[in-house]
Amino acid sequence: MHTQDLSAWTHDHVFDEGSHAAERGTRAVMWITAAMMVVEIAAGWWFNSMALLADGWHMSSHAVAIGLSAFAYAAARRYARDPRFAFGTWKIEVLGGFASAIFLLVVAALMVAGSVERIFSPQTIHYQEAIVIAIVGLLVNIACAMILGGAHDHHHGGHTHDDHHEHHGHHHDLNLKSAYVHVIADAATSVLAIIALAGGWFYGWSWLDPTMGIVGAVLVAVWAKNLIAETGKVLLDREMDHPVVEEIRTAIETGPDAGKTHITDLHVWRVGKRSYACAISIVTNDKMLTANHVREQLAVHEEIVHVTVEIHRYD
Repeated sequence: MHTQDLSAWTHDHVFDEGSHAAERGTRAVMWITAAMMVVEIAAGWWFNSMALLADGWHMSSHAVAIGLSAFAYAAARRYARDPRFAFGTWKIEVLGGFASAIFLLVVAALMVAGSVERIFSPQTIHYQEAIVIAIVGLLVNIACAMILGGAHDHHHGGHTHDDHHEHHGHHHDLNLKSAYVHVIADAATSVLAIIALAGGWFYGWSWLDPTMGIVGAVLVAVWAKNLIAETGKVLLDREMDHPVVEEIRTAIETGPDAGKTHITDLHVWRVGKRSYACAISIVTNDKMLTANHVREQLAVHEEIVHVTVEIHRYD
């Protein structure tokens, strides 16, 4: 049986410069979002705008969720060298993204409840004042998106063999993506609030304000569902449909030296942003095949950082 040395990878690559940039970005966005949250909630309450109030409460949950993302980065960095984490601390970041997605669903439910209440109990809205706050909120969201977008660029500064796999729906940093989705969701609800307030101001469509609150909630719920699916897939090690699995089979079972070699058991799971571990059981009649040979065959796939091989021979 053969196992590659994972210690150097765990210490040097679990928390890279991209993660440091993402942590700084999420922390800055957390404070900016918290400040704007206070302004929007106060303005929504004062001017009786459900769309603006919903956007403010929506932003409050984002402040908490983005803070959770920043905490996840800090925890992953703090415990990066802790040997109790067999494959490093990257999944702390993924767990942070999953928790943020749950926050999004809670926010969507609260937005629907508040908006439905306003449909049946409409109140006077100070449209001019409220729309100014909504526009400011949108500008803040755009600035936050730019901050997180800059942090995202750090994750793409270098390219590996695994880069083409990311086009199959995998994101390099799901924790950063969750923070980004929160900001984009904020921007979308700000746009909807502006539309609702403008409709009420110019055409007297008071029903548009709570209606846009419901539309925004549905949009947020859809984004949350997608994010839960992505992070949940990683947390539950559902990676056997990833292209790298077929590449492992091809590398071992084909080629001039493959002989009668077959994989009888294969497990692949993600242990980093672009890194995988695998455990393989092989049956072969090739007396020269060793675990080291298998490792060399898989070495072309740089994303495979940890390999455990078991070989059974037959005549």
